[in-house]
Amino acid sequence: MSRYRPPSPPKSAYITHEGAQTLLSELKYLWKEKRPAVTETVREAAAQGDRSENAEYIYGKKQLREIDSRVRYLEKRLDVCTVVDRLPADQSRVFFGAWVTLEDEDGELRTHRIVGPDELDHNPAYISIDSPVAKALLKKQQGAEVAIRLAAGEKLYFIDAIEYRQVSA
Repeated sequence: MSRYRPPSPPKSAYITHEGAQTLLSELKYLWKEKRPAVTETVREAAAQGDRSENAEYIYGKKQLREIDSRVRYLEKRLDVCTVVDRLPADQSRVFFGAWVTLEDEDGELRTHRIVGPDELDHNPAYISIDSPVAKALLKKQQGAEVAIRLAAGEKLYFIDAIEYRQVSA
């Protein structure tokens, strides 16, 4: 048995204006506030002497590696991403950034927003444009029935509403 793992499929390079601002603010926080504070802690721990048994020094260096890794990821991802900051011309169909209200067979309503894969942890109502649910919804109109494959089997949804909210730049 080998340790080889096939590469993960590439993520979509789209992000909403709000998502881009969130990632930029995280990058700014890590680079301007958190990293200098951790660097100062490591410098003070290093001044205490023997670094091989200094837990503060070892933990601080680990934190710096994690911060640097996240900063590199954010910089590369923000360079690649396309910020979608305009509303689509045809707002009667589901496209990137849409708020879609779905009704299931039991009459239960759920509202989701289709966003980029980098924005999922910001709001539980967000679904990735790469997800099977979003792929099934794209380009559908209000009133359409959509069959979505789930782990428990196929489920039928009815598109109750499609809404686009004005982007605040």
